[in-house]
Amino acid sequence: MKMRNRRYSHITKTERLEIAVLKRKGYSLREIARVLKRSPGTLSEEIKRNSTNGSYEPTKAHHKAYVKRKYSKYQGMKIVENNQLRAYVEERLKEDWSPEEIAGRLKKVDQEIKYASRGAIYKFVSSVYGRLFEKHLRYHGKKRKPAGSQKVARLPDRIFIDQRPKIVEKKGRFGDWEGDFIVSGKNGRGALLVLHERKSRYLLIRKLINVTAKGVYQFIWEMTGGYIVNTLTLDNDIVFRKHQQLSQLLRAQVYFCRPYHS
Repeated sequence: MKMRNRRYSHITKTERLEIAVLKRKGYSLREIARVLKRSPGTLSEEIKRNSTNGSYEPTKAHHKAYVKRKYSKYQGMKIVENNQLRAYVEERLKEDWSPEEIAGRLKKVDQEIKYASRGAIYKFVSSVYGRLFEKHLRYHGKKRKPAGSQKVARLPDRIFIDQRPKIVEKKGRFGDWEGDFIVSGKNGRGALLVLHERKSRYLLIRKLINVTAKGVYQFIWEMTGGYIVNTLTLDNDIVFRKHQQLSQLLRAQVYFCRPYHS
């Protein structure tokens, strides 16, 4: 029997009762799917997600599904209802941060702001409140790759540390800088931006409260004002995604260490 194509709708309480009855009568998953005119995959996911202790009880299954939908809806409103969190998320979306990167930064550095998961941020963007920010998402509405697939390069067009001029390795001149963040491990609030000149071992340190690409680039430019900058070598932090802009600002080549070899 060929199943009709139709728009997806949530499984109803009546359908859950039918699933339970037919399962007890020994119907296979495909047979139940034909009776309810649902796909076997939909029913398999329903039984898997809403069973309790390995048993599919229709009343409990319906309650679990209701709670999940209600919580999912709240996740999208979580950002809308918090002005500070909304402003933080919107600012970084404008800078082309992904929801994964925003959620990661919230968790590690900006704990004074209420946390939002990547799922909550995606729901905000897909809602009427965040629809204007869809154009900033890297995937532009396309399906995200499943777990285990190759990751998209976060920092395109990087030039790695092993391509630096040999004079940098030999510390043969002043003006070759290296930069990194020191994040507070105690409470995760704030970070230190540290710039180190290789030949003289001279240090420049700036405390940052909120780490953004625009702010960090401005701080680096201010910190190195009056000093010779021939090269700058950085770690692979997401704020350096637009590193070409930083290179133009400093009028110096920016290099990156190999991932996980800071």
